[in-house]
Amino acid sequence: MALTFWKSKFWTPCVIASVAFAAGLLTSGWANDHSEVHADSNRVFELRIYHAMPGKLPAMESGFRNTTSNLLMKHNLNVVGYWIPDSKNPAWDNTFVFLLAHSNREEAEKNWKEMFADPDFQEVIKSEQKERLLDKADTTYMQPTDFSPAK
Repeated sequence: MALTFWKSKFWTPCVIASVAFAAGLLTSGWANDHSEVHADSNRVFELRIYHAMPGKLPAMESGFRNTTSNLLMKHNLNVVGYWIPDSKNPAWDNTFVFLLAHSNREEAEKNWKEMFADPDFQEVIKSEQKERLLDKADTTYMQPTDFSPAK
């Protein structure tokens, strides 16, 4: 019974989001003086889950490693980390996860707009479409709670 509960499709994204959040804590929480963090922070995190076409995950990883990560950095899209699920659950095969931190939602939207206008990124998009790497993408913005160490 307990094993079936944890194998459900609902819990796997929760576990991945928790791991991503924990990584954010490790990379940003320890570096800051927590006494200066205020609950009214506008900082947001963006969780992106990319579902690659079957067998295309290695090509997607390579694209991020060699090109996309540099373009994200160029456009102030601050990546906390990249992950691939370490799971035996076939529902998560061909999945690429990354988490970004933004000072606020408006900045995130401005930076993404600038990135999509970049001719170098347009070439990346054309290449990915030609190779049919991406099946679908799930994206959500998350705000830290008032008791979260990561703000």
